[in-house]
Amino acid sequence: MNNSTFGPGSPKPFHAYSRRDIDLESGNFRKPRQQKSLVSRFIRMIKSIGNQISYIYKLHPLLVFIASLIFGLAVLIVLSMYENSFLLMKQQNDKLSLVSGSYPMKNLHNLVMVAGHSIYISSTCGKFDSEDSWFLEPYQKHPGQAATFIAHIKEGVKIAAQDENALLLFSGGETRNGAGPRSEAQSYWAVAEAKGWFGKGNNVKNRALTEEHARDSFENLLFSVCRFRELTGSYPQNITVVSYDFKKERFSDLHRSSIRFPEERFFFVGTPTTPGSKDAAMAGEAIVRAQFQVDPYGCTGSLQDKRLKRDPFHRSVPYPGGCPELKSLFSYCGPAIYPGALPW
Repeated sequence: MNNSTFGPGSPKPFHAYSRRDIDLESGNFRKPRQQKSLVSRFIRMIKSIGNQISYIYKLHPLLVFIASLIFGLAVLIVLSMYENSFLLMKQQNDKLSLVSGSYPMKNLHNLVMVAGHSIYISSTCGKFDSEDSWFLEPYQKHPGQAATFIAHIKEGVKIAAQDENALLLFSGGETRNGAGPRSEAQSYWAVAEAKGWFGKGNNVKNRALTEEHARDSFENLLFSVCRFRELTGSYPQNITVVSYDFKKERFSDLHRSSIRFPEERFFFVGTPTTPGSKDAAMAGEAIVRAQFQVDPYGCTGSLQDKRLKRDPFHRSVPYPGGCPELKSLFSYCGPAIYPGALPW
């Protein structure tokens, strides 16, 4: 036999058959084997495990049930631990952001809160004294009503100007559907701005901000206290509320007592309503006061319904995010005064 190797010039080998396996018995070509995909292997593995569990279950059903129960409980415990860790981390981050965050008004110690009663809807400035420029409820439609709003704004600016340690907050949310997504607080701030802060702009403007979520008088007070904490990093040493004079008892006695703020550090400045609305206002105030006496936190019945109606745009209340020390107070609801600890 010639064992000589083929040189570079040798002809290429000839393959009589294609490179496929041949079945010697039938003489046919065998189909090449296809590699099984990972998905099919995984499905087969799951089916195999399922068959094994089914077989064990038929032999020892009670044992399989107990094992399944233990496994389920273990999964729940692990998930619960992860959830608690996540919540704890979130709380720590929130606290850290509050502690490490820079408070723009950290040097202020007293709160002056002006409670909003309406929303400015005019497309032009300068018509503040006109009732047509404000969104008025039927019980507010009296000559001179717009002037009472301006009196509140002016009084708040005046009080803040006399106290360099005071933060002025206009409080009131987007409470009227017909007024659109405009807040009472922004309306009051805009009027003060247009009025040049009644000649006290250099002294007050940089210390005047808004609280834009309150839907009633109790929220005016509580939310403003929380907003003060957001801006200063502390709680007010003194609180002065500006509103209608006939609401003095509601603010000074009922709302102040509900948050247990010290009476000697709480002040109220009231301005009169219009002469034509005084009797109706007094009668309506008596009804509201009676409601808050039995429901001091306004969280049930007609007071709660009023809050829902005064939230036509479903604004999410951010509090007590900025005042974590008041978290329990914010969630409290009951006829008795909140008994928990408070930062004042």
